[in-house]
Amino acid sequence: MKAAVFHAAHDIRVEDVADPAGAGPGEVLVRPYWCGICGTDLHEYAMGPIVIPSTPHALTGAQAPQILGHEFSAEVLEVGAGVTNVTVGDRVSVMPLLSCGTCYYCRRALNHLCQRMGCIGLSFAWGGIAELAVVPATHVSVLPETVSDLQGALVEPAAVAAYGVDTANVRPGDTVLITGAGPIGALAALYSASIGANVFISEVNPFRADLARGLDVGTVIDPTQVDVPAFLKDATDGVGVDAVVECSGNERALQAAIASVRSAGRISQTGLHTKAASIDPMVLSEHDITLTGTWCYPVTDWPRIIDLIARGRYPVEKVVTAQVGMADVVSGFETLLSPRGDQVKVLINAR
Repeated sequence: MKAAVFHAAHDIRVEDVADPAGAGPGEVLVRPYWCGICGTDLHEYAMGPIVIPSTPHALTGAQAPQILGHEFSAEVLEVGAGVTNVTVGDRVSVMPLLSCGTCYYCRRALNHLCQRMGCIGLSFAWGGIAELAVVPATHVSVLPETVSDLQGALVEPAAVAAYGVDTANVRPGDTVLITGAGPIGALAALYSASIGANVFISEVNPFRADLARGLDVGTVIDPTQVDVPAFLKDATDGVGVDAVVECSGNERALQAAIASVRSAGRISQTGLHTKAASIDPMVLSEHDITLTGTWCYPVTDWPRIIDLIARGRYPVEKVVTAQVGMADVVSGFETLLSPRGDQVKVLINAR
């Protein structure tokens, strides 16, 4: 079968690999439909291996070369012994996080913090940018007719964004600032609006700012032209926003978040910083501000996110700006790394 395989930085090859032997006990054999390129995938392509293991992974035994793809929808082709939650022909979305089930965090239902965590498409035998894959049956959720194959591939980043917003404790009627309108920021804005929040989005890139305006969920601010904290204080009678979801991983954005949030407000650090950021912790203390990091999502969140999409409350497809075939996967990566920044979310058609 054909698969997009990571070998090293700037070395992804669409090549022939051996087909899976079939679905073992507790597993399903699937045919991927759509697969998103994630920021983690981009980091691997640009500078990796980082997450992709160079020696056998502690949980899965996988190592590079690695079939990529952890944001994907698929069709079930075969079910293994003991599988009862899906049947052949079901369309599914794959929850990719793999956990040991026995460590300190897994025993406390914090599987996304597993001390030996693996991930389908990053540290597992199979990935979603391939013609076939085998995954644990416990990691797939059936898509209802009202959720498209393309939407099913966006459940994973949608869950990341939702967790960021939920961690910031956003409630109906709250004012919320989203810093950064990349895929996670745009999805966080959509999810915040679905809750009933009053949304502000800060974005410097003109292409991403245009996409954010097209979401039609709130006010878009260019921080190179507007003093964001001052603007938001004016918009909130001098108080500041109730919550901030920091999705850019940018030092200035984090500083603006702290300056923009009200006393006793909440900041969720959802974007990943690739280097240290300087803040003034005294401001957090003086204003009783909660700053909380987030990592991935609760592994049980797939049915809830799918239901929101199915009911039209979470139109995740709005963040997709390009669709390419598997043969053009490298161009998809290069496009997202382009200094122009004129794409937000690229999906790969694995069929």
